[in-house]
Amino acid sequence: MHQRESVEFTNMCMVYDGDKVLVQDRVKGSWTGITFPGGHVEKGESFTDAVIREVFEETGLKISAPQLCGIKDRLNDDGSRYMVLFYKTNQFEGVLHSSEEGKVFWANKSELLHMRLARDMEGMLKVFCEDTLSEFYYYQENGAWKYILK
Repeated sequence: MHQRESVEFTNMCMVYDGDKVLVQDRVKGSWTGITFPGGHVEKGESFTDAVIREVFEETGLKISAPQLCGIKDRLNDDGSRYMVLFYKTNQFEGVLHSSEEGKVFWANKSELLHMRLARDMEGMLKVFCEDTLSEFYYYQENGAWKYILK
């Protein structure tokens, strides 16, 4: 049995302040809409350092103590795996600014479901917010992508 596989690691972070969360109206790439900041883990970089760097690059905020709260996981058509590590923190400092990825702003958590969310972000929000969930898993069924929350 072959134990190795190719994996692409990325991250996403829910920065929150009471009932408000920092969101990004993502305009870059094929995945657009309201989401949380994040991006790719660079070769040799720790996961924690990567999420701190990505949030800073996309928002201008320096976060600290990000807590891993779940994952998004899928198998690509070529057999490689794509993983997004979900983090959250309420510890940050700095001056908020947008980037080429999209405009960033604070929103009430209760308003998120009424916003133009990025594809499947509604399911991902459940993993970020519900302590009983830890995985957003994509799979294919009859040629269509579906997901299950675990």
